[in-house]
Amino acid sequence: MEKVYLDFAATTPLDDRVFQAMLPYFKDFFGNPSSVHEFGQVAEGAVENARETVARCLNASPREIVFTSCGTESDNLALRGVAWAQRKRHGFCHILTTPVEHHAVLHTVNQLSEQGFEIEFLPVDSTGMVDPEAVRSHLRRDTALVSVIYANNEIGTINPVAEIGLVCRERNIPFHTDAVQAAAHLPIDVLREHIDLLSIGAHKFYGPKGVGALYIRQGTPIEPVQTGGKQESGLRAGTHNVPYIVGLAEALQITKNELPVHSRRFLEMRDTLVNGILQNIPQTRLTGHPRQRLPNHVSFVFKNLDGNRLLMALDVAGYACSSGSACKTGDPRPSEVLTAIGLPEEWALGSLRVTLGRSTTPQMIEAFTGILPELIRKQRSLS
Repeated sequence: MEKVYLDFAATTPLDDRVFQAMLPYFKDFFGNPSSVHEFGQVAEGAVENARETVARCLNASPREIVFTSCGTESDNLALRGVAWAQRKRHGFCHILTTPVEHHAVLHTVNQLSEQGFEIEFLPVDSTGMVDPEAVRSHLRRDTALVSVIYANNEIGTINPVAEIGLVCRERNIPFHTDAVQAAAHLPIDVLREHIDLLSIGAHKFYGPKGVGALYIRQGTPIEPVQTGGKQESGLRAGTHNVPYIVGLAEALQITKNELPVHSRRFLEMRDTLVNGILQNIPQTRLTGHPRQRLPNHVSFVFKNLDGNRLLMALDVAGYACSSGSACKTGDPRPSEVLTAIGLPEEWALGSLRVTLGRSTTPQMIEAFTGILPELIRKQRSLS
């Protein structure tokens, strides 16, 4: 039986072109970029070329790019680093974020609250979207930082980050956005969108796992979270992972170049999938915004259904999907995101996320929409 992977929001396979770009730096060019000799200089050149590529893709300056181990670390550095700096310099301890963030943000602000910071959650509508005017009305003189997810990993909703960024810029308050999902599918311009800090992770856009980046606009107050050496302008100590950094840059450049072609394909298949499921499965809701959502992302809730049991049934049938965030799968409690958008438990426990990738075909979508109604009927009868 052919296995069909429909969980590209969780991770993506490594692009062969990215792998080829990385290969020389595992063995042939193995130097430490911090070393002064020729071996180190070659490695340092690769890191700096990668930095320039990432900066160009985001419309940033190379000195504004910090390499990390993943999107989660980028979120941690952004939130902790700015919060600590704002408290140290100005005494500001108020942080604004949303209840629909990835756990990399939510768990970090929860810990910051234990360190004396006041965390306030912005309201979201039934699609998980933040109103820029709500941001404006919740800003305070002591607001240290605003963090709003660019595109939601569970329900696909794209937030109006440019408008939110402008509201924050007018008050000179640092604005961070978790763009880990967005970077794979949306054109990002940190200048046009008034973004001060932006997090990405390579494995979401066909790069290697274990490497990420954080854009930090020049002049943004921030303290290091990981201390030791002076790597990454003193903001992220530790020996550079040269092949992975090269891979991140190559993957991001390929993604940016090919984005229009893949987006058109994804939109066609996504809409076919949405229509097929909503028309053929009773007591079903699409979660997230119907239009302002990632082009490859579809998410549903089914009333009176165990989402984790459905995932197991789909896996047996040959389909790899998710019940939401890959970090949430297997947890019997309703997702914080689905609770935040107002879904009661009898709906929120029956979630399904289907995300498309470069290898997805219309035939796969047709077969999936054909098998899903019967699987759900069986799961409901068992419940």
